[in-house]
Amino acid sequence: MPAVLGPLEIQLLAYAQSRTRQSVAAGEMVKALGWTAEQERRVMSRLAGKDIIARVRPGLYLVPPRLPPGGRWSPGEFLALTTLMKDRGGRYQISGPNTFYRYGWTEQVPNRLYAYNNRISGDRQIGAVALTLIKVADQRLGGTEVARTPDGIDVLYASKARSLVDAVYDWSRFDTMPKAFDWIRREVQKDDKLAAELVQATIEFGNQGTVRRIGALFERLDVQEPLLRRLERGLNPSSSYIPWIPNRAKRGKTNSRWGVIINNE
Repeated sequence: MPAVLGPLEIQLLAYAQSRTRQSVAAGEMVKALGWTAEQERRVMSRLAGKDIIARVRPGLYLVPPRLPPGGRWSPGEFLALTTLMKDRGGRYQISGPNTFYRYGWTEQVPNRLYAYNNRISGDRQIGAVALTLIKVADQRLGGTEVARTPDGIDVLYASKARSLVDAVYDWSRFDTMPKAFDWIRREVQKDDKLAAELVQATIEFGNQGTVRRIGALFERLDVQEPLLRRLERGLNPSSSYIPWIPNRAKRGKTNSRWGVIINNE
């Protein structure tokens, strides 16, 4: 059943839809329409409660370009994410289950958007859009490609090489081991240039465990020795061994070059 709108609610929507931006912020209606701050707060709250506009944060809302049939509206996931990041002055890149699906490594469609960023940590809900935001240091952002959505939003995705590194680095969060090794194996066999890209991405965005595990995998795949040596130069001296597959028991043959226990049996 269509939502019933009051005159001030209609006025806010008409004002918002007359501009090119899809967001409205606290104070705009006070200045543009002569409302009191309390009127503005109540109207925004009522419209959000009717699912006609979507709250990004207190005092910032996304508004539909036109009122849809039935009245209820939710922003697209990319509009929600980019608006939130722009408001916080942050950088982001989509990765995790979204890029694993994008590159065809899994058939499971994610029900939320996962994004590394340098501002916010935790889950957020903007309208019907569920976000999982993973805060990282600035130097862990990079290795991206831009995709333009049908509605003209430029979205940053982790590249194929960066996504594979994330699957090894963040295996516990994404539950990707040992599947990630199979993904890497298939992609390297399909594209012989990808091994070099993976080495670069591992050096830039991995940690010691990531370097060791990918190094041991590349050795088993007979990747060119210069690439192995390049990876090896990034290792710190250590006498301890880590499991190649981290969520399995530390039993198996040892690989002293990479300091891992090959526990895939």
